[in-house]
Amino acid sequence: MLRLVNGPQTVGNGPAFWISFLVVLVGALVYPLFADAYDVGNFAYFLLWVFMALGLCLMWGYCGMLSFGQTFFFGIAGYAYGVLAINFGGGTMTLAALVLAVLLAALAALVLGYFLIWGRVGGVFFGIVTLSATLVLAFFLGQTAGPEWRIGEARLNGFNGMKGMDPLNVPWFDDETLYFEGSSLYYLAIGMIVLVYLGLRMLLNSRFGNVIVAIREDPQRAELLGYDVRKYQLVTFIIGSSLAGLSGVLYTSWGQFITPSSVGLPAAAMPIVWVAFSGRGDITATMVGSFLILVAFQTITVHSQQAALILMGAMLLTTVMVAPQGFVIGVARLVGRLFRRGPSARAGD
Repeated sequence: MLRLVNGPQTVGNGPAFWISFLVVLVGALVYPLFADAYDVGNFAYFLLWVFMALGLCLMWGYCGMLSFGQTFFFGIAGYAYGVLAINFGGGTMTLAALVLAVLLAALAALVLGYFLIWGRVGGVFFGIVTLSATLVLAFFLGQTAGPEWRIGEARLNGFNGMKGMDPLNVPWFDDETLYFEGSSLYYLAIGMIVLVYLGLRMLLNSRFGNVIVAIREDPQRAELLGYDVRKYQLVTFIIGSSLAGLSGVLYTSWGQFITPSSVGLPAAAMPIVWVAFSGRGDITATMVGSFLILVAFQTITVHSQQAALILMGAMLLTTVMVAPQGFVIGVARLVGRLFRRGPSARAGD
């Protein structure tokens, strides 16, 4: 039987955590009723990126695979959604475009992951290869400005980006169409985040989660115990990359455009910062921390984009030097210790 020294854990599993989870969820659901429509739209934008962070947390924090390729799959799915939505129209076809685009990202992850994992590319070289794939895609998309670079009615448009696709929408009552924009997109993102988060918790608390953590700790030992390490790594890579693809589709739907800059080097580094600062060893910390970082980053970017980028670099450097386990995890553990000490301290008095 495989025994883990440091198995998959989350910030909280007790009743207090789930009560807090429900309180936060209810607060998120009622927020649009009291907030300005512009703020709701901004919050929907922030939520779209959380899927990418959760996917990287699964790969890096739990399985030990540091990937710089999240924006690679983000771009593949985002552009695929744009092509499909432009060529096949709106309505339920946009939902079909979402599914097909995410599946295309998963297929790309299967191909790339197969060659990397079966080729025994690991450690820092795994990150280098995934970063190279990301930069190649960004370079390719940047030189597609000519009219010959089109798929059906969809033009790639180079650095100007693809635009003109319909947002996600479905037929509604009385021959109306429900477009997922503003509050409706916000609620869609909330619902999808809850489903993805709970699904990942179930996965990580299962045997699969125990095995990938064992692989992170000692892949050779896990293989000697009879586990096919490469298959577990490939499945983890596909799931994490597909979540990045989901972020790409929702982003393209939100803005009805996508550009190569959303795939390039600065964008590729951002998920690393979010996950490292939040705490790569915990999906709850990653979800909460990534959202808060995105809010702060956007607030600072309004005044100075350069200052925001400098802040991101400073956060990563501080995390590596001061809190390698992540600041959000550190704060959560500190608060937990204070709560546990509280009753005993009062009893001693």
